[in-house]
Amino acid sequence: MLKYVLEVLTGIGLATSAGLNAYIPLLMIGLLGRFTNLITLPGPWAWLENEWVLGILVVLLAIEFVADKIPVVDHINDVVQTVVRPTAGGLAFGAAASSQTVTVSDPASFFSSNQWVPIVAGMVISFIVHGMKAVARPVVNASTAGLGAPVASTAEDIFSAVMSFVAIIFPLLIVLFLVALVWMFVSVNRRRKRRRAEKLARLDAQRLAREGAQDGHTLDLWR
Repeated sequence: MLKYVLEVLTGIGLATSAGLNAYIPLLMIGLLGRFTNLITLPGPWAWLENEWVLGILVVLLAIEFVADKIPVVDHINDVVQTVVRPTAGGLAFGAAASSQTVTVSDPASFFSSNQWVPIVAGMVISFIVHGMKAVARPVVNASTAGLGAPVASTAEDIFSAVMSFVAIIFPLLIVLFLVALVWMFVSVNRRRKRRRAEKLARLDAQRLAREGAQDGHTLDLWR
């Protein structure tokens, strides 16, 4: 029973990590599987250890690393990653759960045996985290005039890398990472609501000032 719980926690951690950066968890899985004994991938997932796959992931990670740190470009990147990150999350969760879904030869067996569950679960988790990131980033950019984009992106990359490693080595700690991630999102969301309220208050003050000026002008005409 504990084995399955740990596999699920590892899958959740990797899928969450993929929601922040699609390539870090896949690269982590591949590198640890190829060069260490910390993780052993089942046969259908051995392609993640292939040197060509690892090389491609490194290139994609480099592109993501740069694009996500430039204001406006980071927004475009988030739009593109709406498909990529959930896909990576599904792959990461599937690999963690030892799912035999990569080389499915019998689709009927695939669905009847519930082998699709880890993939879909990983995609849903990554999509939710990606949505949180996509909503939070504009708030950071607006509140810092764009200067916070590279800082926030670097923090997300570090969080994703550490979380991926912990998910594989110490999966029980993933609960703490999830709590921290939710807390950060709630904090950013509160800041967004506060900025919106302040903006509406300024607009109301300006409107009242204009109306007051117009009323004063009208009184002067009547005198």
